[in-house]
Amino acid sequence: MSALTAYALAVVIGDWHRFTGNTIGAYLGLVPTEYSSGSSRAQGAITKTGNAHACRLLVESAWHHKKDYRPGAVMHARWAAAPTDAVLRGQAGNRRLHRRWQQFTLRKKRSTVAAVAVARELAGWCWSLALMDS
Repeated sequence: MSALTAYALAVVIGDWHRFTGNTIGAYLGLVPTEYSSGSSRAQGAITKTGNAHACRLLVESAWHHKKDYRPGAVMHARWAAAPTDAVLRGQAGNRRLHRRWQQFTLRKKRSTVAAVAVARELAGWCWSLALMDS
């Protein structure tokens, strides 16, 4: 995720304390609709509620986690200026999101479905990073 994307997401979300890791995805419209009656339950397409711009930014960022996680010189320079806790959390999150892509590929999920699922997880991860020091 680029700094511009992170800034735009921070502006759209505003107060991160309003959410939990699970509710941030629902706020952005990245959770499936549900049809339930009695004991039957079926899930449908994503709800698409919330801010469409933030949702699009997260989905676009999710596509970047499809490739193998190999940090380059730019990332190493950023890590040198960042706190150690943030660097470790960032590396773990990037590996996790890439692993999620691999799991969806092994399950033969469509890439668009995988991208939205990874974007939902990315939203929760951004939430955890935003509340890291509070």
